[in-house]
Amino acid sequence: MNDARRILVTGTAGFIGFHLARLLLDEGFAVFGFDGMTDYYDVSLKRRRHQMLLQNPRFSACEAMLEDEQALWQAAEAFRPEAIVHLAAQAGVRYSLENPRAYIDSNIVGTFNVMEAARRLEVSHLLMASTSSVYGANEEMPFTETEKADTPLTIYAATKKANEAMGHSYAHLWNLPVTMFRFFTVYGPWGRPDMALYKFVEAMLDDRPIDIYNHGDMYRDFTFVTDLVRGIRLLIDTPPVKPESPADIEPGDSLSPAGPYRVVNIGNSDKVRLLDFVEAIETSLGKTAQRNFMPMQMGDVPATWADASLLQRLTGYKPQTDYRDGVAQFVAWYRDYFGK
Repeated sequence: MNDARRILVTGTAGFIGFHLARLLLDEGFAVFGFDGMTDYYDVSLKRRRHQMLLQNPRFSACEAMLEDEQALWQAAEAFRPEAIVHLAAQAGVRYSLENPRAYIDSNIVGTFNVMEAARRLEVSHLLMASTSSVYGANEEMPFTETEKADTPLTIYAATKKANEAMGHSYAHLWNLPVTMFRFFTVYGPWGRPDMALYKFVEAMLDDRPIDIYNHGDMYRDFTFVTDLVRGIRLLIDTPPVKPESPADIEPGDSLSPAGPYRVVNIGNSDKVRLLDFVEAIETSLGKTAQRNFMPMQMGDVPATWADASLLQRLTGYKPQTDYRDGVAQFVAWYRDYFGK
């Protein structure tokens, strides 16, 4: 335990944080989890994830809110991590229309507290989650990290864009290596109940119709969760280094000339039609969905598609789980977990 590399991960009771913590533990790391256990969705699912992680003696955790600066600092100072991976956030594009203040509290104030802890502890690398939603109204695809992302369409996306700007300022001011990673429609076992795949499977097994927005004319870069956390794991060992001059930055690299700061897409680099995704669910379940076609939801975008070549260049890794295989793995988990 004393010799293990120490990583603090926020949001370990959450979908992505759980998978990342499990991967790190499997590789011999000591992991400290920090999670607020909010009731945005069923807390019992979060508690089950933490119970599984706590079976490993190299995992320990604190249940508190990111906004509680003192609780976060005390936990971080006692653990003394070499790196921090900040995944905890108020997630969900649609919920941000109903409760925008939750996003300011968690994603702005909470993230500031994480950055302060990283600065005070002088960690070797701070990695923080952003989202493909920051690309907002951009229409040129696939999305690349070097293009402007100044047109967020929801307060959720705006808070994540703010996190990127905050991270850059800390990298510049304190020479703190910061990597922001932008996720693209993550799915897989232990997923969140507010996500489309979970809702579709749940409804179809209950013989209820599924709501398909924009009449099905939607495309997403579906990224399987184990691919995503593998990318994060490899980025932990790839901290950005401030270049000596802007001329040293390679074409296509989002590395900042003003500090050790970089933005990295983590996606499957594959644009999948939503209706094809639904057909994959039907195949895995052996059931036909009752399709309720709806107009586009406010704040939503018709398509996302990642250029993940920078991730591959930095780490040698390329996410590539086929969405049909990923859906089948989720369905198998869901049936097992709920006994359906």
